[in-house]
Amino acid sequence: MLNPLVSVIVPSYNHSEYIQDCIESIINQSYLDIELIVIDDGSTDGSPKLVERMTARCTSRFLRFECRSRANKGLLATLNEGLEWCKGSFVCALASDDIWLEEKTALQVDYLVNNPDVVAVFGGITLIDIGGKHLRTVSRPGLYSFEDIFMHRHFLPAPTAMMRLDAVKSIGYDEDIKIEDWYMWLRLSKYGRLEALNEVVSLYRQHGLNMSSSGGFMYMEGMKILSRFSSFAGYDRAVGQYELAMAALLASADKRQAFVHFARHCKKRHIGARTLVVLGKILCPAFILARVNR
Repeated sequence: MLNPLVSVIVPSYNHSEYIQDCIESIINQSYLDIELIVIDDGSTDGSPKLVERMTARCTSRFLRFECRSRANKGLLATLNEGLEWCKGSFVCALASDDIWLEEKTALQVDYLVNNPDVVAVFGGITLIDIGGKHLRTVSRPGLYSFEDIFMHRHFLPAPTAMMRLDAVKSIGYDEDIKIEDWYMWLRLSKYGRLEALNEVVSLYRQHGLNMSSSGGFMYMEGMKILSRFSSFAGYDRAVGQYELAMAALLASADKRQAFVHFARHCKKRHIGARTLVVLGKILCPAFILARVNR
């Protein structure tokens, strides 16, 4: 029996420091039957030339290698363009600053082949900084339903995802939604199980972005996603849980705004054990919290 073809999409944008390491990690996969599709989304930092230098190796390594460089269209348009090119049974999208561990593809192909009711499989991550230093490892194995994902009770890191291509193509990426992974997981859950394995399979790069400046954007995009499911019986509770998630996210970077989200969560009257945990994070001095999270 032939091994299933795995399609890998790498959307690249101004990651000249990382793009070659990203592609190298795909080259080094122990699983052989891979097609690689790299789309440079209008980079201005020389990324396309760095990818070009790897063309010969990619052509010889992968069953199919496609590389395109064009004007900027945005991440979601780039992912949809990549999907049009894919010919595999399974698909993965890897940001050009993240890295896979060598057994990632083999492990997940085996799991999807042997679990036909699973539509997407994930794994643990090791967080790294901009220089590649390992910060901490996070792994939360489990099975996640629509309700788990909707209520923000999930751990499904995008760099670890492997999905069934037919399901993803039938959905596509909504170019009006900027938190594309959360929305995709919600919609995929209607097609089958989403499962996270215990094994760490990816290195996820943290850039130290200013959460206090990006928090407002994330909040509005998250609320936009929730509004798409406003008819769901648990909508009001889901909004409360999202407020709590935002409070936790901003607990170190912007305590004032974290308190605002925390208060909104409390007004929804869905108080639980996590409520107290997040309150502790907000009250904890920022420098201590930063140390704990390392």
